[in-house]
Amino acid sequence: MPDHVHLLIALPAKLSLTEAMQKLKANSSRWLREQTGVPFAWQKGYGAFSVSITATSAVVDYIRTQEEHHRKRDFQAEFSAMLR
Repeated sequence: MPDHVHLLIALPAKLSLTEAMQKLKANSSRWLREQTGVPFAWQKGYGAFSVSITATSAVVDYIRTQEEHHRKRDFQAEFSAMLR
């Protein structure tokens, strides 16, 4: 999607979500700049949700078909609904 990304990640117990996001954003921004020469920066915030192991395949399916989902409801509306 042009304005957001969904990730399904498993965090080791020793790595906090904050630290994981900091590393992911820093390293991916640096890699993208090095590969393309185009300046890139992530937004300041992020949203995170935990899911049970039994929901993993449903989350993978959602991520694979997110473009279809967002044709029906845009990201902002969907994110707001999840937060409610």
